[in-house]
Amino acid sequence: MKLVEHGSHISDVLALFRTRGELSRTDVMEISGLSRSTVNQRLTALTAAGFITPVGGGESTGGRPSSRFALNRSRAILLTADVGASGFVAAACDLNGTPIRHVTRAINVWEGPEPVLLEVQAAFTELRQGEEVWGIGIGVPGPVEFAAGWVVNPPIMTGWDHFDIVHWFASKYDATVVVENDANARAVMESRQHGIDNLISLKVGTGIGSGLVFNGQIIRGSEGAAGDVGHTRAAHADDAVPLPCRCGNVGCVEAYAGGWALVRDLEAEGISVENVAGVVELVKNGDIEAVRLVRQAGRVLGDAVAGLVSILNPGMIVLSGQLAECDEVLMSGIRERVYQRSLPLATRNLRIKTSDLGELVGVSGLALITADRIFSAGEIDALIDVTLAS
Repeated sequence: MKLVEHGSHISDVLALFRTRGELSRTDVMEISGLSRSTVNQRLTALTAAGFITPVGGGESTGGRPSSRFALNRSRAILLTADVGASGFVAAACDLNGTPIRHVTRAINVWEGPEPVLLEVQAAFTELRQGEEVWGIGIGVPGPVEFAAGWVVNPPIMTGWDHFDIVHWFASKYDATVVVENDANARAVMESRQHGIDNLISLKVGTGIGSGLVFNGQIIRGSEGAAGDVGHTRAAHADDAVPLPCRCGNVGCVEAYAGGWALVRDLEAEGISVENVAGVVELVKNGDIEAVRLVRQAGRVLGDAVAGLVSILNPGMIVLSGQLAECDEVLMSGIRERVYQRSLPLATRNLRIKTSDLGELVGVSGLALITADRIFSAGEIDALIDVTLAS
């Protein structure tokens, strides 16, 4: 089936190189249905503008080898920031979503949007080395109204509700700005890396977030709150007086399994620990109480996710964030409850693992989502038109 009609814009040809990789002139003709002269014209224009680049010869069909082309991933950069409760990772990424440079910063998300975003902007200034910026991607630890680009009723982000993050960056950069839930961004990256269209991504750090990708698409829900298991009621809460959560409710999963809750519980046992990194260090050093609490946190998480597994039937659950560094101490509890409480058919081929991407999974996912927006909407048309006219 032809993917591009004869009257299509030049951006449709460019999009082929992003989704298909290296292509020859003949490939573009066969996929698009465009004539040889039209393909030659568009490839020449895209090459001259620096959007695609020749990558060598292709298979010969009796004449000279046909040139092959690929998206010029270095044509511009995407600046992304994966903001958490107590810190963020910022990166300059190429157009394929690969981080080129990155930095980490400590922040307190409760200070409000202006102080945090000023830190993010400072990091972007440090990361940018004269490149053209096509997109800005910001991940935040709360529900996001994706079309509007702001946070909606966030449980832990005081002062962020309906703050116009898109306008804040758009006033400083001539670029497409995307705001996304941090766990959703991680889910997108994990889904594409593993080639799995049905996946749950859990971000376990100071707080707990989850992103859902099913049929290859982010499941956001009507209010951007889909999959927020951290603030559902923990099964553990019914065993005693439910514990208070940072969101103002009681009995939330995060109140038993979040990093901040583990710090609280360790301090109650007389063990001095400042933050989630300290909890992880105690676990790695074999501290008995820390190991016990983290394993129990895994069971609480497993209980919370088990229902999703039975209902949605994912192919993979992948964990990232600081607490994921506890590895099997945390994972054993999750596996125990998921396999115990989910439908056998839903867990038959289910993989539960920690992320292989480390701290860059969020910024990479944000870059992919931002690039999707740029290449699928009118933004790329405008970029091409401006470049070709100059």
